[in-house]
Amino acid sequence: MGHDIRRALRRAVRVLGKSVRTDAQQHGFALHPYRGYGSSEQIFAIGRVLRQSNMRHTRRTKGGFGYDLLAAVRHFTRRGAAGVRLAARFYGNETHTSTDRDGYFRVQMAPGSALAPDQLWHMLELEVLEPKIDLKCQAEVFIPSDSARFVVISDIDDTVMYTGVANRFMMLWRMFVQDAASRVAFPGVAAFYRALYQGVSGNETNPVLFVSRGPWSLYEMLDTFFNIHNIPAGPLLFLREWGVSLLRPLPRRAKEHKLELIRGILALYKDLPCVLIGDSGQHDPETYARVLQEYPDKVHAIYIRAISRATRRTHEIEALAQQVAAAGSTLVLASDSFSMAEHAATLGLIAPAAVTEIAKERRAQGEAPPQSAPEVHGPLTKMTTPPRQTTRNGSRTWR
Repeated sequence: MGHDIRRALRRAVRVLGKSVRTDAQQHGFALHPYRGYGSSEQIFAIGRVLRQSNMRHTRRTKGGFGYDLLAAVRHFTRRGAAGVRLAARFYGNETHTSTDRDGYFRVQMAPGSALAPDQLWHMLELEVLEPKIDLKCQAEVFIPSDSARFVVISDIDDTVMYTGVANRFMMLWRMFVQDAASRVAFPGVAAFYRALYQGVSGNETNPVLFVSRGPWSLYEMLDTFFNIHNIPAGPLLFLREWGVSLLRPLPRRAKEHKLELIRGILALYKDLPCVLIGDSGQHDPETYARVLQEYPDKVHAIYIRAISRATRRTHEIEALAQQVAAAGSTLVLASDSFSMAEHAATLGLIAPAAVTEIAKERRAQGEAPPQSAPEVHGPLTKMTTPPRQTTRNGSRTWR
């Protein structure tokens, strides 16, 4: 047990310090890009400029535990640099931007020329202009192929992984002490997201974007989690700055953070409908119902993972589901990824064979698939009457 904890501690320290080790750095500044997304007409990316002390090391310590521990400490002590001016260049086009009070900058621009063919990931060039410190880096931008049919927008906490995205210690413990490969992600969820990314044809490369109210400081840990589980397309993560400090120990309120992100995504992917995935614990059903209200022709389906056992909450979601059905879409409330996948297959969002793969993944993770699939009949997205169907496995579909 002691050996396992020591090994887990080393892994956690290395992940926490990853950005400090890999960021472009110069004269006490660091330039940290996050993965962006886009289309052939427009791209969007976020990054951050940070102030940090110089990290002295020797050949003997670099790469060792002491070096990683120092990098992890600096992960928590470095701060955003406000008012830094940057240039962003993409396929011959250039635009300028500046960092906000927390050091974050945003880039939204059009390519200056045709994109490289048969390529999903493209490089955005970033350079700090002021102060003049000769600091440059590249950011990856995901642009789907022409075969993409929809965009997947998903929550993370209690949707993809068990509770903990807002609790750094708990997340580290689950990822590195409790075996992240089997105990962090919901059974079958990785296979389900791979199936959505691949689509019914297997090569659609549908964008998969994750939105969360968690802090950007969790990015490296979430990135590790997604890579462990082979969840596709990056991942693309859009979190927020909590603004926590000694003077402000509580996170800033971000009431419509997720809704604003979704609006931006749908504006960029104006020709693609979407699939929305969340959980019943907080405000995902309400947020997604509002998205459908604002974009009535763009929501293929809403999948909500049932994590709340409160009768009142179930009734609230039932009422929302009837509104969703009346608007011409579908809300599925289910406790497992298998039931969601069964429904997605009936809509032609994923290949029928993918449902079998999701069942296999669930069995490998120690959870048997339900004995019966959701009893779904007819073109749900076209029906306006909202009768409720409850199946033996507990999933509910309103149509």
